[in-house]
Amino acid sequence: MIIPEGIKTPLYILLGSCIITLLFVNAGQQFNPPPVALFKTPPKEFPIGMGILGLKVFLGYVPLIGCVYYLIRSKRDFLFVSRLQIVLILVACVLGFIQYLLLLTGICEGTRNAEGAALFKASLEARCFFGGSLVYSPSQGMIRLPGTFVAPWQWAWFLISSTFFTFATGFSDPAIIWRIISLASMTSVFINAVISGQRIALALVPVCFVMLLVLTGQIGNLKRFIPIFVGLAILLGIAIVSNPTVVQERMDSFIARWNASPPYEFIVQQFEENWKSVDGLFGSGLGRATNSARAMGPTKLVETYYPKVMYEVGIFGLLGFIGLVTTLTIICFRQYRLVKNRNFRSYGAAMWVFILFISYNTYYYPLDVDPVAVYYWFSAGILLKLPVIDKMERQQQLGDKGDKRDKGENIKLTTTNN
Repeated sequence: MIIPEGIKTPLYILLGSCIITLLFVNAGQQFNPPPVALFKTPPKEFPIGMGILGLKVFLGYVPLIGCVYYLIRSKRDFLFVSRLQIVLILVACVLGFIQYLLLLTGICEGTRNAEGAALFKASLEARCFFGGSLVYSPSQGMIRLPGTFVAPWQWAWFLISSTFFTFATGFSDPAIIWRIISLASMTSVFINAVISGQRIALALVPVCFVMLLVLTGQIGNLKRFIPIFVGLAILLGIAIVSNPTVVQERMDSFIARWNASPPYEFIVQQFEENWKSVDGLFGSGLGRATNSARAMGPTKLVETYYPKVMYEVGIFGLLGFIGLVTTLTIICFRQYRLVKNRNFRSYGAAMWVFILFISYNTYYYPLDVDPVAVYYWFSAGILLKLPVIDKMERQQQLGDKGDKRDKGENIKLTTTNN
């Protein structure tokens, strides 16, 4: 049930560390709660339930690797899954663009008529037909759209992860029509990265695209796609020229945010703060920094992933998780290198870059929140199945050639006998 077998040892070590945290830290908080200051009411919490939910969020999607591995049985299944993903991305991006137009034309009010701090805070009351909380205060230059997701942050990471899927199918699908649809989806991702107001999407979508071109070796195959890229570049250029103010606002917002709090300084600060505040070697308790567990007790907001893991499960749990994702990344690299088919190999390379990028990304916490928490393990399952599908296809091709050869020999023998 555990696919690949190579992750068993680091996974068991990590599970063991998490169980120790659950039994000794969370259970200790349950049966021996810390003393409360005089005249203060003790918080209502359920630490064991918080720990179980925290463990589910932390490792609950790991079985997706095996699910995807066994459900994709052939090349047909693989193409269906990859193309379905592209269709979903394109539909979501079109809806995201419609959402922006509805707000731009005033059909949706957003937060443009809010007052004070409400002008800068995402609100569910401001939702626009689909999606969840949003901010739309053009007078303040404040726009944060959620697209089809609950919150703007999730939409940003959906766009970032979609760059990898659209690139993979756009450069590897055997059908030209699906390559065109995939590259159109990629263009829609770029457009939404600009109009959504998400600074991290605006920064990482083009960076991820360039990184994919270099690390997958597709930079040498750009000649095949020049006509398509020219057409899509014209469309993207028209969108930028027709909305120069929007593009300038997003760039100014990104630069201002970078100058105010550079990401590397922010990550170091988070590590230092949580290293000092963690309760012990096995952490402060599973779920103690997980937003979805706040219904079971007070949680701490930790805005970077590896400091969050360290705060919950301690240094041993952090090292265990790094060992797990490192092992998975190495195995996935070796597996995709076994693939002989050029298209399968190209798709596998893109998925491996995605796994590499997310495994060591600690800025915010995409591995804790949908959709990246799903896509990470989902991508690993697809990649690990590609060598099997490739082998099946090569065996089928050899069988077809053998059948044709036997058929030709039979026809020749019949003619000679006649």
